[in-house]
Amino acid sequence: MMRIGVVLSLVVTLMGCTSLGRDTWYVDDQGLGASGYDLVSYQTEHKAVAGTDEFVVIYGGVQWQFSSAEHAELFRQQPLQYLPQYGGYCAYAMAQGFVVSSDPQAFTWYNNKLYLNYSLSVRDTWLKDKDGYIDAANENWQQKLAAQQR
Repeated sequence: MMRIGVVLSLVVTLMGCTSLGRDTWYVDDQGLGASGYDLVSYQTEHKAVAGTDEFVVIYGGVQWQFSSAEHAELFRQQPLQYLPQYGGYCAYAMAQGFVVSSDPQAFTWYNNKLYLNYSLSVRDTWLKDKDGYIDAANENWQQKLAAQQR
């Protein structure tokens, strides 16, 4: 079973690297996506749960940590279902046209997508018009991705 997990991890890694490079994702100073928080827990448990270095999946050149083997496997099977919007950067800042880090505790699970914000107070502001901010952030994110490909 371990060998299958390693092969799946490698396949996911290779797939991710062909479309999104590491510079597309917000990573902390330890090189972890979502500061090491379990992306699956946002959806399944509706809370931020710290991952562990025991359960790591490499995707898009980034290390994503999980709190259990089950969550790591769920992510391996469908990474796009769990990845944060805007590369894990602050959704409110992206709506303003800025690329800013995020706090994994300041999250919103909305319309089957994970949005992270810089802080809980920024998230409170973002929640006041999340649909408007999402529209603006989607446009700004596409511009950022297009500029990266040039």
